[in-house]
Amino acid sequence: TGKVLLQKDMNLQLYPASTTKILTAIIAIEKLDLTSKLTASRSAIMAIPSGYSNAGIKVGESLSVNDLLEMFLIHSANEVGYIFAEEISGNIENFANLMNQKALELGCTNTHFTNPSGIHDVNHYSTAYDMALIGKYAMKYDVIKEIIKKTKYTLPVNVAFNKPERTYYTTNEMLLTGSGNYYKYGKGLKTAFTTPAGYCLMAYAEKKDIPL
Repeated sequence: TGKVLLQKDMNLQLYPASTTKILTAIIAIEKLDLTSKLTASRSAIMAIPSGYSNAGIKVGESLSVNDLLEMFLIHSANEVGYIFAEEISGNIENFANLMNQKALELGCTNTHFTNPSGIHDVNHYSTAYDMALIGKYAMKYDVIKEIIKKTKYTLPVNVAFNKPERTYYTTNEMLLTGSGNYYKYGKGLKTAFTTPAGYCLMAYAEKKDIPL
């Protein structure tokens, strides 16, 4: 419904880290065919600084938009955001402009993005309320709802790149039954971490037919 049930500093601007990926995924779904194949450029792969999560995608490797979304949302593969950005907008700056335009359309008035993955930048920020608006909008897409509740995803064999099956695992402990953070009503969404941002979470749950 959009009603705020509980809030604390909901309009305080903070670094969102990889929760950013939810908006990028929304734009990818709206702009691309899920079955189309995208080829990873050198610039997209090399854009990821050391220490950030990635899926080990090789330069020149072609993967479907759906496969890329699975790696992006389950494993938080940063290079996928740059692959999407280059395909949709030609470069990162243009894509960031598109992200900011979309955020404004959703009512996010305290948000500014500079990249598609949430890699740290002092000018890349949002608020708890704005990210909740983005998460709420994301839940209108069944493809996102289906991906975020998975605990792993296996990419098929890629003969051209001599790659065996690759399995990627979620970082969302709310979905893992053996975790102290397991929540039985949880249906996922997105975890995030950078040193400047700290631990971040966009969470989605359903209980008694109430989506939250």
